[in-house]
Amino acid sequence: MLTWTEGMLCGAGGGLIVEAVVTFGRLHLWQQARHAARATHRPLPPVGAFVDPLADALAALFRVVLGGAAGWLLHGEVSGVFAAVAAGASAPAVLAQMGRAANAAEVLGTGRATAHGGLPEGRPGSAAGPPVASGPAVAPGVTREADETGEPAPGPAGLGPAPGEAGA
Repeated sequence: MLTWTEGMLCGAGGGLIVEAVVTFGRLHLWQQARHAARATHRPLPPVGAFVDPLADALAALFRVVLGGAAGWLLHGEVSGVFAAVAAGASAPAVLAQMGRAANAAEVLGTGRATAHGGLPEGRPGSAAGPPVASGPAVAPGVTREADETGEPAPGPAGLGPAPGEAGA
């Protein structure tokens, strides 16, 4: 078990690691754009087209704060530094997922709540109703790409193959 300060510092470190990875991704895109521009003899793109120092610094600050808060909140639950860093790194994504859910039933994964707050018909614990279809979970607003046969493509919803991969 970590002390609250250790948990907070490790969680903040996890948030900082995530921001470093995001920044590296932006700089890598800039590097690729420069190589492509050199190959075609076009003007080189400025780094400012890929990195916005003020916005990126503010986002980094919030990632570190959210990571530290997650580490602090979970310091009694995690048993090591790696777990606290992972909690800090995942804090923004977990909070974003919870923010997209409209109510507690969606956050807990127990189903959709109806307008009056109860479970819809057909859910366990409800009165008789039509059966509820089960299938792969897809986040609201995300569709699965279909392959040539019309079946959903394998892999995470909303993500297709990268350029150069099979099926791209």
